[in-house]
Amino acid sequence: MSGDDQSPQLNARTGAQIDARMNAQPAAQDPAQRNAHDNTVVDEALPLGAPSRKAYLGLAVFAVALLLLPVAAGHVGDSWVRILDFALLYIMLALGLNIVVGFAGLLDLGYIAFYAIGAYMCALLASPQFATVLQSFVDTYPALGNFLVGVFGAEVAQNGIHLPVWLIVPLAAALAATFGVILGAPTLKLRGDYLAIVTLGFGEIIRIFMNNLNSPVNITNGPQGVLNIDPVKVGGVSFGKPAHILGFDVSVVQLYYYLFLLLVIIIVFFCIRLQNSRIGRAWVAIREDEIAAKAMGINTRNIKLLAFAMGASFGGVSGAMFSSFQGFVSPESFGLLESIVVLAMVVLGGMGHIPGVILGGVLLAAFPEVLRHVVVPIQETLFGHVIVDAEIIRQLLYGLAMVGVMLFRPAGLWPAPEHGKGLGGIKARRSAAEGA
Repeated sequence: MSGDDQSPQLNARTGAQIDARMNAQPAAQDPAQRNAHDNTVVDEALPLGAPSRKAYLGLAVFAVALLLLPVAAGHVGDSWVRILDFALLYIMLALGLNIVVGFAGLLDLGYIAFYAIGAYMCALLASPQFATVLQSFVDTYPALGNFLVGVFGAEVAQNGIHLPVWLIVPLAAALAATFGVILGAPTLKLRGDYLAIVTLGFGEIIRIFMNNLNSPVNITNGPQGVLNIDPVKVGGVSFGKPAHILGFDVSVVQLYYYLFLLLVIIIVFFCIRLQNSRIGRAWVAIREDEIAAKAMGINTRNIKLLAFAMGASFGGVSGAMFSSFQGFVSPESFGLLESIVVLAMVVLGGMGHIPGVILGGVLLAAFPEVLRHVVVPIQETLFGHVIVDAEIIRQLLYGLAMVGVMLFRPAGLWPAPEHGKGLGGIKARRSAAEGA
């Protein structure tokens, strides 16, 4: 090719480079345009969903408020701190049920059974009840009973097993997860109302078993329940009596509050990691369309069983903590109404949304107890005596609140954000900045 043919191409290339350099130089902009440009650059630099400095500051303030909450409530009375303790227990249950109902879309009305399994396992392994079980075996089946006494030893036969709660908690989680798989395996083909009926029956079966396993061998002590369950012990500090820590007097209910708060934080961390994992996305795919999920290669059987097992394990942990906190368990604590209340927490807050589930748990666990403490004094102040029983008003307001939420907020008080909503908002801001 000749030099005359190359010169036009070279000139064109050089001109294009000069134009590109001139366009790369920032033009004079007014302050509003520069701010919009800077905001756009920041949006492009930060990953989607990255928390801002304000978010961290708000989180720090919220953490301090949670730490000081039992101290403020303790000045009013330990009964209010006890309400907070039960609210945290219900939050653990709601987060576990949210895995089954919110993430995987499997309606479970017998979730309270896993709560009972964890509670009774703690009762057997951290109280004198196991000595009663061995004696019952000796009285009913002497050969087997004497063999068990020889295996466990004379001290266990006299005083029972008193394992530390921190050893019982993983055992309770594992046992509850095993029963979750046992429940899930026969129900893999069921959905909707049919699955709800089967899980409801499972919950009632567990409760009836706990109520009747006092003969011919006394394992659960029947309707009388199990007494004298050991409290939690951490570093030589027993949660069964007030403690003096760092110059402060801490009551029993305040000690359990901080323990339950720590467990809730751990469970929330696990739930967030599960939600953002490949398993969590598989659960959501099954919830949205199981046939399409199976067509895309998802092993729906194993993923469903994993949802039942993971949700049940959190229920077992909560049950073990409940047993240690109360020092007593009986079958009446694990009725159908408890399962419905936990499910209502998930639905009320927003299925599949962890902050919404926590909000629903706080409202439905604490609000009825607050009404119970407030309704009677208000009636005595206004009328001089109680006109309507506090329990009736509590149930009435509870039902009205649920109906109102379902009518006006069917997705829950704090539903999960729609897919692409955050990305769309960022794109809108960028388009506005470029247009300016």
